[in-house]
Amino acid sequence: MAQPEVITHDTLLGGQVTLRQHAAGYRVAMDPVLLSASVPAAAGEAVLDVGAGVGAAMLCLAWRVSGIKVFGVEVQSDLVHLAAENIADNGLAERLEVMVGDLQRSPPRLVPRSFDHVMANPPYFEAGRVRASGKDEKATANIEGAGGLGAWVEYCLSMVRPGGSITMTHRTDRLAELLALLGDRTGDLVIFPLWPHDPFATEDGRDSATQDSKDAANNATDGTDAEPPVAAKRVIVQGTAGAKGPLRLSAGLILHKANGNHTKAANSVLRHGKALML
Repeated sequence: MAQPEVITHDTLLGGQVTLRQHAAGYRVAMDPVLLSASVPAAAGEAVLDVGAGVGAAMLCLAWRVSGIKVFGVEVQSDLVHLAAENIADNGLAERLEVMVGDLQRSPPRLVPRSFDHVMANPPYFEAGRVRASGKDEKATANIEGAGGLGAWVEYCLSMVRPGGSITMTHRTDRLAELLALLGDRTGDLVIFPLWPHDPFATEDGRDSATQDSKDAANNATDGTDAEPPVAAKRVIVQGTAGAKGPLRLSAGLILHKANGNHTKAANSVLRHGKALML
């Protein structure tokens, strides 16, 4: 007889959002929280979360912005069940709804080009490029299915209204592919790097995110052992459907201090639900 899945009861945003998830399945980390913080939603608007999982991004966005409606689509029915429970647990059933569907078979209730904002955290890896997890839930969350990243971009573009925003989180090594797929159908694109840590933070962990480039250059030449900035492994990309404005590179967000703790800026988003201004 198969053993029942072990469910853990966790929290996001410093305890403001409660979350049930499988102990041995895909575990929510910071990416859905950062994704939700990037969406420029306002009261009265409708948002679609593509690949909603257990509802983490939906819940965080609805906690931050009152008066919005958030819909989620997720291919794994067991995760949809957990997401529905999480929505109910957080008292958001009147504003949030999640349903089973995929990129090729969208739920009929989701009307194309009707959403003010679409957000997505697609699988980071191409099929065949990494070893699949023995847990199907993890493999589906991490490895692309039929159509690859292009299918995700096409679906998001098909659901957002003209002038609405598309916000996606992905690996930096897939950035060129993502930008090419968005092509000329989106404009005002913003690239927002997520830096792992600030290499110029002091040893006592004080935040040096406000240090300017001149200070950084001085640190590198005054005999100290300052290291060059590390690469951003993940990036948030946001564009406006049908716009023609130029691409812009943002300074991004430094996630950790040298001592491993979150920076003040990261804490304001991850624990206190502050919006990210891309």
